[in-house]
Amino acid sequence: MKSDKLSRREFMRDGAVAAAGLAVGLSAARGQSNQAGQAYRRAEVGGVVRRTRSYNPEMEYRRLGKTGLWVSAVCLGGHWKRIDKMVPGVFKKPKKWLSADIESEGFRKNRRDVVSRCIEHGINYIDACTKEEVVAYAEALRGRRDKVYFGFSWYQEEIRNKDFRTAKALLKTLDKGMRQAKLDYVDLWRIVMYEQSGRHTAREVDEMMRALEKARQQGKVRFTGLSSHDRRHIKLMIETYPTVVEVVVMPYTAKSRVLPKESVFDAIKKHDVGMFGIKPFASNSLFKGLNLPGDPHAEENNELARLAIRYILCNPAVTAPIPGMINTQQVDNMANAVKERRELDLVESKKLAKAMDETWAKLPGNYQWLKDWEYV
Repeated sequence: MKSDKLSRREFMRDGAVAAAGLAVGLSAARGQSNQAGQAYRRAEVGGVVRRTRSYNPEMEYRRLGKTGLWVSAVCLGGHWKRIDKMVPGVFKKPKKWLSADIESEGFRKNRRDVVSRCIEHGINYIDACTKEEVVAYAEALRGRRDKVYFGFSWYQEEIRNKDFRTAKALLKTLDKGMRQAKLDYVDLWRIVMYEQSGRHTAREVDEMMRALEKARQQGKVRFTGLSSHDRRHIKLMIETYPTVVEVVVMPYTAKSRVLPKESVFDAIKKHDVGMFGIKPFASNSLFKGLNLPGDPHAEENNELARLAIRYILCNPAVTAPIPGMINTQQVDNMANAVKERRELDLVESKKLAKAMDETWAKLPGNYQWLKDWEYV
């Protein structure tokens, strides 16, 4: 079994591939057309994309901004909110998704099976934003760490916690998380910030950026970024710290539209920032029933999921949506969405628009904030 440790030769090789991806990507970006994805596929001519992790010719790969990495057009989000439907009894008290018994055999098998199917399809990035997710996915990748790019955040002990608002404390969190998850390196450290702007002082933000830079200089992390639910705050962070913010993680649903002026995408494009989109299905509010195999609405839900992904990928500034997936069928469906025609026809557009209007009408109270992301 291949060691999880990234050798110096492998690290230098990946760095060279990233640099080549940067050069090719910049050329492709200049020639982007309305056919989203066309520029990315053209970049395969030099073999750059084929050297990405878990390359599959049936998967589309998109350049993750100035990191130069090429990631699959749909990636794996860390959340497993309804995994108890697949592994009954896995939630401990309180019966919330983060209370899942991540040491249980059923949970580990489920996560390993989902990750395996992702790798088979060429899905090559996993985003983990809680300590539970980091540990669980690091375990699911044991013995094959080199197959997937890994995003890291240990939000419980990062800047949203008042005790972790200095560079020293944040670096301690990184070391602790890497040690507990048995990670030798992290591809992307993307710290989770408060959802609303103004809740971090300028000094706290400076300390956070200092921690990210230090970790990158030390070789513990390859690339750096942040996550937030406030588009104005994200735009400000990109513009203020353009060399540190290489990737952002933010909401983007099938209801989202790009603002004609003062859009966060203006900053994303100007500073060549990679972007992962969370909540592509509005926290599953898009679907009817439980959205599980055998559900009477399964076929309709699968179609809506594919339509949503296709719609989101029509924005070339979005690197990839990162839905959480709780079974291999959902992984298959996401891979099929990438294979389908990108642009929605009139019938499909009307169907998705109607479904999203219904989604907006039934959003639970704790997700009303998603409506702030209708215009991005």
